[in-house]
This record gives sequence, structure tokens and C-alpha cells, in this order.
Amino acid sequence: MRKSFIFLGLFIIFSSMGYAKVMDVKYKVSFGIFGQMGIANAHLETKGNTYTIDIGMKATGIAKALSHNRKERHISKGHIVKGMYISDSYKVIKTYGQRYIEKTYHIDHRKKRVTKEYLKKKNGKITAEEHTVLDFYSRNDLLTLYFNLPKMIRDKSKAGIYTLSAVGAERQKGLVKIKIPASKEINVYKKTLGKGDFWYITAIIYQKIFSSNKGELMLAIEKNGIAQKAVLKDLIMFGDLVAERIK
Repeated sequence: MRKSFIFLGLFIIFSSMGYAKVMDVKYKVSFGIFGQMGIANAHLETKGNTYTIDIGMKATGIAKALSHNRKERHISKGHIVKGMYISDSYKVIKTYGQRYIEKTYHIDHRKKRVTKEYLKKKNGKITAEEHTVLDFYSRNDLLTLYFNLPKMIRDKSKAGIYTLSAVGAERQKGLVKIKIPASKEINVYKKTLGKGDFWYITAIIYQKIFSSNKGELMLAIEKNGIAQKAVLKDLIMFGDLVAERIK
């Protein structure tokens, strides 16, 4: 439970912020009877043909105590080609208690190769270091994939499941699935996420931490590309996990 809200905050931010030069978005994440569990902040900045996406998340309230003040930061840097974000590096930093974990991915587009550096510390001392080459390549990392979705899926009304690849998703062999609901399913999305001029989609998440029946994250995305609300349905014993935009 203590990790789930972090990943929900991350996935809703993924689908946000469009293509502005500088934009900041903030979300709160709540979990059934426990109320607010975390805050997620995202910053996007572009300069010429380069970009930086910086997302920070932290636990609040009871989740802060349960997770030992868990914080997480995701940073993607790269270049822009025809309006698409192309990742050159992707870094993930996690801290909780006296533990520190850092993963850095370097994407070589010429050789179509991705290298991963892993560092783990406890009480300031290095406890693990690894350097590996991934067995797949992608121009997207987990951040750019969702930022690029509006251009990658041009017909937003065409129902179906789209399988896409992203650096950072090696637990699912680099694959991420996005579902566009059929017209007969839209009412379910409206009931769950609210009515509006939204693009409704579902991100199918292969993460054991969610402990949900289906691992499906439902999102309502505005025309400007900013996600308004996301719901992870039916987590075992606890109900729904909800993220809503507050800024």
C-alpha cells in the first residue's frame, strides 16, 4: 500500500502537461478511508530542441510514517524531433529512511542500446552497484512515452489495446499497454472519473505492488493533454486509489 500511491502519482503525471515551454502541475493522491496519502509535482521545460521533465513525489500523512518518509524523483532529459520527446537519459531516485536507490539509464540511439547503472546505499554506505545492458531498446522512457501518447495514438476514438515500449519498464520486458475504451464502456469511465470533454484511457500496469484485481489505471485527460483525474480500481481490502489535479 505505501508504494502504490507513489506509482499512481507517477502514472497520472505521465499523461500530463502537453508541449509548453515551461509548465508545472500538482496532484494529490488519496486512498479510501486513509484520505490523502501523497503529493506529486511535475515540471516540464524545453529550450530549443532539448527538454527536461522532472517529477517529484512524496508521502504525506499516515503514508509518510508507514513508508519512512518515502520520496521519489524521476528525471528525463533528451531532445525534441517533430514535436516528439526523444529520451537520452532517464534517472530514478528513491529514498526512505536511511535507504537510497538510484537507477540511471543512458540511451544510445545510434547503436540502439540502453545501459543501466544501479546504485544502492544504506546509512550513506554503498551496499550494491551494477552496470548492465538492457535486452531491448526504445526511444521513449516511461516519462516521454506518456507525454508522446497524443501523437503516437492519433485516432483517440479507435477502441483497442496499444502495446508500446519504454526504458524503465524492464519488469514487463519494456512493454506498456494502453487501452482506449469502446463507446459502450464510456459511461463507466464517466461514472468513475467524472463527465467532461476528456480523452478516457486505461494504462495496464504490470506491478505487483498495486495488489489490485486487474492492475488497470483509468485516466481522464483534458484536450490540452493534462490529466484531470486517475483511479486505480479495487485494490485488495482498501478500495480505490485516486489522484486529482489541484494545480
